[in-house]
Amino acid sequence: MIAETFEILMMIAFGTLAGTGIGLVIGFVAKKQKSEWPAMTREERIINVILVIVFCVICTAGLGFYYLL
Repeated sequence: MIAETFEILMMIAFGTLAGTGIGLVIGFVAKKQKSEWPAMTREERIINVILVIVFCVICTAGLGFYYLL
């Protein structure tokens, strides 16, 4: 099945939104996130950014795979 441009953009948008939420929640639960960016150490910032990026990629790939089914 060939995806249209809008469908691809929607998968990317939903994957990014869901991945960001999941990454931030996991960072909060792991106590690696504070309410303000300057209050975090460099290590905590890096961990949060990596969590968000990884879960954005996972959610976008999952939505893309689900679309192909």
